[in-house]
Amino acid sequence: MTLTFMKTIRPIEILLVEDSPSDADLTVDAFSEARVLNNLHWVEDGVEALTFLRRQGQYSDVPRPDLILLDLNMPKKDGREVLAEIKADSQLKRIPVIILTTSAAERDVLKTYELNGNCYVTKPIDVEQFMSVVKIIEAFWLAVVQLPSE
Repeated sequence: MTLTFMKTIRPIEILLVEDSPSDADLTVDAFSEARVLNNLHWVEDGVEALTFLRRQGQYSDVPRPDLILLDLNMPKKDGREVLAEIKADSQLKRIPVIILTTSAAERDVLKTYELNGNCYVTKPIDVEQFMSVVKIIEAFWLAVVQLPSE
């Protein structure tokens, strides 16, 4: 007699921190076409991102993200500040953070890695290229990489 155990597959939880509604829509569209089961949550600025990550206020019941897509240039609290706070927090620092931004400035790339960001991706201006980049992120980070569990 052979017993087969099936592991319950849960969706990958993704937090998108993006102040541009059009970029957020494109990202949501790309991930909705993904072959990997995922839940994408979107917040518009760094303050809201930290509130979400700390499960405060209206976010008290949200799941912990498995992956964060973080823009750098945002109102209230920019991505650099958010990244620094995430990586300084013992409860959050193991969540992989992908910087997804329009900036190609070398100082931003260096600062991201100094703050222990996991990946730096410059957003293409072309819509089709942007969708391709998001699909590549999805393929690598959701299908190839083993993400840490909470």
